Formats: sequence, C-alpha cells, structure tokens
Amino acid sequence: MNSANFWDDKKNSEEVLNEANNLKSKLSKVEKLKNEIESNLEILDFIKKDFDEEMKNLVESSIDKINEEIKKVELELLLSKPYDKCDCILEIHPGAGGTESCDWASMLYRMYTRWCEKNGKKIETLDYQDGDEAGIKSVSFIIHGNNSYGYLKSEKGVHRLIRISPFDSNKRRHTSFASVDVTPLYNETDIDIEIKDSDIRIDTYCASGHGGQGVNTTPSAVRITHFPSKIVVTCQNERSQIRNKETCMNVLKNKLYQLEVERREKELKSIKGENTEINFGSQIRTYTMCPYTLVKDHRTNTECVNVDKVLDGDIDLFIYDNLKKDVS
Repeated sequence: MNSANFWDDKKNSEEVLNEANNLKSKLSKVEKLKNEIESNLEILDFIKKDFDEEMKNLVESSIDKINEEIKKVELELLLSKPYDKCDCILEIHPGAGGTESCDWASMLYRMYTRWCEKNGKKIETLDYQDGDEAGIKSVSFIIHGNNSYGYLKSEKGVHRLIRISPFDSNKRRHTSFASVDVTPLYNETDIDIEIKDSDIRIDTYCASGHGGQGVNTTPSAVRITHFPSKIVVTCQNERSQIRNKETCMNVLKNKLYQLEVERREKELKSIKGENTEINFGSQIRTYTMCPYTLVKDHRTNTECVNVDKVLDGDIDLFIYDNLKKDVS
C-alpha cells in the first residue's frame, strides 16, 4: 500500500484495501478480547485479596459475552480456504411434491434472507419464480459481504422438512424436500473460461413477479442453457435485456469454473486414495416440526430443538460445527 504506483490499478488496490481492512478487523477483535480478559484477571486478583461482591458480579456477567465473542472470532479464523472470502450465489429449488415443496423452498429462502439481514450481508436477486399456488418454483440470488461463501458453503445439499401440512385438509404429516446450491462468486481475474456460441442457447422472455411499467411486458429476462454441462442460468432482476445477459454469462462462467475446481479436487483426492464421492443430492439436514420439534444436521449430528429460531435465520450453530469438521 505504501508503494508509489499502488493506486495505478484501481481494482487491485481495492482488493488489497479490503484484505487489509479484514485483517485489521480480526486483529482489533482479538486485541479487544485480550484486554477484556486481562482486565477480568486483574479484578479477580484484587477480589482474592479484598473480596467485593459487586466486582465479582461484574466479572461473572461478562463471561458469557466474552465466550460468545471468542466463538465469533474463532469462526472467522476457520474461514481459511482460498474462496471463503468471496461473495456467493445461492440457489433454491423445490423437490418433488408440488405445492408442499414450493412452500418449503420459500421457507428456506426466508431463512437465508433473515440470516443475511442479521449478519449485514446484502442480497442481489437474480431470478425469482413464484409457485403455481404457493411458495416459489426457484430462486437464485447473490449474497454480498465478506466471507459469504465461507459461511454458507456447508448449506449446499438437500434439506428435508417434516410437518403437518397447511395445505392438507385432513391435517396429515408430510415430508418435503428442497435443494440448495452455493457457488462462490469468483473474481474475474480468476476465471479463464471461453464459452463458445455453439455451446449455448439464449432465450428471452418477459420477467415475472412485481415490477414497474414495461418490466413484465418486454422480453428483458434472459435464460442461458449451456449444452455440454447442462447448466441453465436465468436472470430477470434488471430492466435491460443486455444487463441481464451480462449477469447470466458471469454466473455461467462462475458455475463452469466451480465445476473445474471440483474436478481438480476430485482428482487430487483420487491420487491421495481418499473417498471421492461428491453427493450433491445427499440429505444434509432435517427440520422436524411434528410429532416433535428438532433440526438435525446429519453430517455433524448438531441438533437444535427450536425449529422456529432456526427458520428465522439462526443457523450459525450448524455453520460453526461444519467449519470445525471441515478443518479437523
């Protein structure tokens, strides 16, 4: 940052500044915790010599807060993989089951948007399609904010809901499934992928959902189908067809790059003799609302009996335990 030509490359300088601010933030949090702990130890030494009930209560009241802050710092330090600091693209698709699964997909969408609100993340919607009767058919959105991919990468997989269906007049218990896909939003400098015109089909259509004059009457929405990988990307958040096409192409490049990264990781694991199975369709978590309440992550066996709290965006417990498992 002190070099004479540092500001010549604006994009690079912004990345370096963000990294510097990120490191300063981590150091500041650790230093603050260190000072609080040292202060409490000094108070405890004083109490041993001259007991004071008020000071004892002061130390006890700060312990839970300090432990909570230590956990948050530890969580940040666990995010050490190459793309953990990136923004991410999150997609939700309902499984078989019609209205039930569409409604479950909308509940998951609310869960992640609430998590973003609580953690200061910004959401940029790429595509949102309402269900025929309730819920959503599909949704994809970009989550902007430091370490977004690192926090949410463990959410990728199939999520299962067990509840008394609000759409069943006989009040029977139903099981619904929805898949969540999470892809890092790579820097453009990381991606070196050429997409041939012959490998894709571009369709345009009128955007669905709410919008102002012209949004739902002009073919501004774009869908790109990539034949070799069978990846389909849609975008309808912009009024301009050109802007939506640019966004679609960037998302497609990200997805193709992610496939290449996973292919390399798979080959590396194969060389090491490790299990190379990648199961996107595997069930990762079950949300049970009847006959009892429990959310269980099947990879870490982490459990929480307060389903409403989890569906309101409180998923840090599952994120933390999966990150610990990932580095162990």
